[in-house]
Amino acid sequence: MSALDPTTVPRERGRLYWLLADCGNLVRRGLLHYQRQPVNIAWQLGFPILSVLLYGYVFGSAMKVPGGGDYQDFLMPGMFVMTMAFGFINTATLVVHDSTKGVIDRFRSMPMASSAVVAGRGVTDLLAACAELAIMMLTAMAMGWRPDGGWGFLGAFGLLLWLRFALIWIGVWLGLLVPNPEAAGGLFAVAFPLTMISSIFVAPQLMPDWLGWVAAWNPISSTAAAARELFGTPVGGGDSWIERHALPMAVGWPVILTAVFLPLAVRRFQRLSR
Repeated sequence: MSALDPTTVPRERGRLYWLLADCGNLVRRGLLHYQRQPVNIAWQLGFPILSVLLYGYVFGSAMKVPGGGDYQDFLMPGMFVMTMAFGFINTATLVVHDSTKGVIDRFRSMPMASSAVVAGRGVTDLLAACAELAIMMLTAMAMGWRPDGGWGFLGAFGLLLWLRFALIWIGVWLGLLVPNPEAAGGLFAVAFPLTMISSIFVAPQLMPDWLGWVAAWNPISSTAAAARELFGTPVGGGDSWIERHALPMAVGWPVILTAVFLPLAVRRFQRLSR
């Protein structure tokens, strides 16, 4: 009898094994696509470099940070957050591309776990996000950005990936909802205002009161403020409750987003018509 026969192991253990095996195969598939289509990965990794260079040099000499400090030090953690936030558009585009090409239907016709398809997409995108962050940080350091090292740096890196992890499930869910890749590209019109009305580029206390309140409660503002604190760069934070508790909220917001959108993504995949 084969060692992989589910009857030779407890049922729960068998399910876990096949879930991990299916997820691993889908991650391998996603990475092979990057290898065979270098233009896609070049754009996905090149955009962060252009963003850091353009925003850093264009805005660097024109903006002020509350309490003083160099704007470039204030901006760089925000740019990292913006790239993580925009990543859900790439996720949605890749998912809807597989859906329209019939790849998702093929997966659903196979004896594989539904959650493995969603998880495989998430792990692949998280690996790509690690590469994006590393390239952005190297570019920022070449421009003169100098963060504090040690555990604070690792903590900030982890928080950025934690936000990306949560937004992946929004991208998967939207990718299963929108009808075509063109519609997925239109999600930029939603993502851009959400990143602008935040603390990525400007501290909320420099905005009109009502807009500053909205920006402060934007989940990506909490990650941006917490990353600045951990990197040892100017925080530029205000006195509101959400700004004074940026670090725990940077952990909590992604938990809430994941708890909402991961089940929605899995359920949407299960309900797709064959």
